[in-house]
Amino acid sequence: MYYGEQNDGAYMEQEEEWEREGLLDPAWEKQQRKTFTAWCNSHLRKAGTQIEEIEEDFRQGLKLMLLLEVISGEQLPKPDKGRMRFHKIANVNKALDFIESKGVKLVSIGPEEIVDGNVKMTLGMIWTIILRFAIQDISVEELSAKEGLLLWCQRKTSPYRNVNVQNFHLSFKDGLAFCALIHRHRPDLIDYSKLSKDNPLENLNTAFDVAEKHLDIPRMLDAEDMVNSAKPDERSVMTYVSAYYHAFSGAQQAETAANRICKVLKVNQENERLMEEYERMASDLLEWIKRTTPWLENRTTDNTLPGTQSKLEEFREYRRKHKPPKLEEKAKLETVFNTLQTRLRLSNRPAYLPTEGKMVSDIAKAWKGLEFAEKGFEDWLLSELQRLERLDHLAQKFKHKCDIHEEWAHGKEDMLQSTDYKKCRLNELKAFKKKHEAFESDLAAHQDRVEQIAAIAQELNALEYHDAPAVNARCQRICDQWDVLGTLTQKRRVALDEAERIMERIDQLHLEFAKRAAPFNNWMDGAKEDLVDMFIVHTTEEIQGLIDAHEQFKQTLGEADKEFNAIIGLVNEVQKIGMQYEITGASVNPYTTLSAQSEDGETEKVTYHHEDIANKWTEVRQLVPKRDGVLQQEMIRQQNNERLRLQFAKKANTVGQWIERHLDHLVSISLQSGSLENTLTQFKSFDTEVHQYKPNIDELERYNQEVQEAMIFENRHTQYTMESLRVGWEQLLTAIARNINETENQVLTRDAKGITDEMMEEFRKSFVHFDKRRSRRLTPKEFKACLISLGFNIGGDYQGDAELQKMMAIVDPNGTGFVTFEAFLDFMTRETTDTDTAEQVMQSFKILSGDQPYITAEILRRELPPDQAEYCIARMAPYKGPDAVPGALDYSSFSTALYGESDL
Repeated sequence: MYYGEQNDGAYMEQEEEWEREGLLDPAWEKQQRKTFTAWCNSHLRKAGTQIEEIEEDFRQGLKLMLLLEVISGEQLPKPDKGRMRFHKIANVNKALDFIESKGVKLVSIGPEEIVDGNVKMTLGMIWTIILRFAIQDISVEELSAKEGLLLWCQRKTSPYRNVNVQNFHLSFKDGLAFCALIHRHRPDLIDYSKLSKDNPLENLNTAFDVAEKHLDIPRMLDAEDMVNSAKPDERSVMTYVSAYYHAFSGAQQAETAANRICKVLKVNQENERLMEEYERMASDLLEWIKRTTPWLENRTTDNTLPGTQSKLEEFREYRRKHKPPKLEEKAKLETVFNTLQTRLRLSNRPAYLPTEGKMVSDIAKAWKGLEFAEKGFEDWLLSELQRLERLDHLAQKFKHKCDIHEEWAHGKEDMLQSTDYKKCRLNELKAFKKKHEAFESDLAAHQDRVEQIAAIAQELNALEYHDAPAVNARCQRICDQWDVLGTLTQKRRVALDEAERIMERIDQLHLEFAKRAAPFNNWMDGAKEDLVDMFIVHTTEEIQGLIDAHEQFKQTLGEADKEFNAIIGLVNEVQKIGMQYEITGASVNPYTTLSAQSEDGETEKVTYHHEDIANKWTEVRQLVPKRDGVLQQEMIRQQNNERLRLQFAKKANTVGQWIERHLDHLVSISLQSGSLENTLTQFKSFDTEVHQYKPNIDELERYNQEVQEAMIFENRHTQYTMESLRVGWEQLLTAIARNINETENQVLTRDAKGITDEMMEEFRKSFVHFDKRRSRRLTPKEFKACLISLGFNIGGDYQGDAELQKMMAIVDPNGTGFVTFEAFLDFMTRETTDTDTAEQVMQSFKILSGDQPYITAEILRRELPPDQAEYCIARMAPYKGPDAVPGALDYSSFSTALYGESDL
């Protein structure tokens, strides 16, 4: 037997009674072995060691001396190094001497019992140490250590239902007293309202698990032993409860309280400023989007080239000058909102809800509407330009062909309606018929042109040409006239056929002239038309094709010149015969309306509509070099267009690859290891580098404008368009701003919560490892795997699923089915750090007020900085309690309002 003697004699008599009872109950011995072993290990682990069997591991005396050094903070004499029994006895003696030196008198216990592994004596010695070093100093209202500890428990648990602490055995058996002690000091760790007196085993395990995980109090008791024991061992319970006392007994000093209040108030002031800034910026941006979107949605032009080009220039001005600053404002707005929400979460404030219509989602929706309206706007304008250019070209071509046809058709109706054949001689009548046959041939040759005119008019109508009515009217006139000419031709032919019997003689030369001159004349008409034909091309290959065709045409001029000389020779032969035989009217060719220039330079004339083959031939030869010049000019224009394409493509390929590389590099920065400050520095340096690249974008915009002004609509030298590069550039700017903001919020989170860089790095690496899609969000399954990798114990059974569902409700309150990195980080910081609560702030004010339920302006001005003190005075309501003094202020309602539980 041993007695731990202290100043209170009655207390020690009670101890002796406990010891005798302990000898009779094996269950108590089992509880003491577990509790005392855990208590010893909670101190020995600080020295890097532990014990397994309490009666065995103290036999050498070395760990016993080490235990006393750790819990006392003092140095014991040097231990004997030998392994002999007398060495062990000497070391245990040194330990026992040290215990006695602390005012504890040991009776009937010697070192031999300890060295021999006597369980009862060893447990008794450890209890003596626990009494002296863990319990003796607990003094509440001058009571003994045991009574003081009991009174502390009673005070702390008095408000809790089903808890009535009267002793250290049966009062703690159902576990509610342990849970109440934890909830009183750390309400965030246990939901006391869900506990029941009918579940003692669950209550005990809840308390022991929470204490071990969050309060660094090792599990010293066994829940099953407590429940199954008729009367739990008092020493074991006292030892464990004393650990709670030491964990919670540190009182907050006034300075700590003041600092906490200052911190909370500064957070509120900064949050209010950020809310006002967000509201102002959101209003401005939404107003600009509201003004701009209808302009982009208006897809109408005045249907002219100059008007459409003016609208394109307005759009370039918008992309170049008006939109970029608004994109920056949008990014800044999101940054302010995210920073504000992060600050509110970190300070346990409710989330900020902007004014109706100014949510981030509202702004994102409006911006998306703007970009939807903008999408394809430039392409539409360019296609309009192309359509109008095509229209302009077709209109000119229509006019040109109409001019040629109307000039040809002039006088033809009068000629066909003439009755001159009724007054002529037989030979003249036959000539009239032949001439009419030649006219029919000519008429058929003009059929193609009339069809072309009708086809061009139809295309102008299909393309919505602005002057389509005038085009249709002119086309209709030509078609109507063409029908009249056909009818008149048929009628005249019938009349001539009736008189055919009087035609006896045919002048072969005139006939051959007519046969050769008409097709030659038609060929010259076609050649003239081709030589002045308008064209529209977009590449050097196309213009080269026209040049090659023109060269082939020039190769035929030699044969044409021979045909011309042969035709002129026929006319000369007619004149020669006429002069030789003195035939009246022999020089008049009855088979054609054409005339040719004779050798003496005079022009042979017909009775109606004359055309000069010689002059026309001269005109054709003069048009050839002019056509050369036009084609060469177009070749130069196309070569310049190709230069503009290459200039744009070279720059676009450089800028496009640069943007793609920097988007990839941005991802690599966010994935690399290192401190958040280092990552933030890299992001900001990267941001500076990217903004310095802006002149390259501006230069490319200038090249793009030159390309568009040259009416170039495709570029085979690059896969990039100006539109795609603008989108890539804006994506890069937005991604940088988002990464900087996220990193700054991570720094804010880390600093506010006191998280180390190593913890932040571990959180980030774990998240990135399970974010296989690189989407910066996890599925519930990935989230669970990530938590398990960080040490969370989430089982695969129903209970584990329920626990995961609870966590998902916290990190994904809107039920999106995903966990963002920000929500994950916020969850991990709450799991690993302490946070300010309304109750803690209230307690701080209570300390400043000297434990009064109210506080005065004088105390606030004395204890807090001026602006913090005035902030409190302006917002605290008067205290209405019966013990109020003049000027008393209610700090309780103020503290509650700080955390959003009521309105300030």
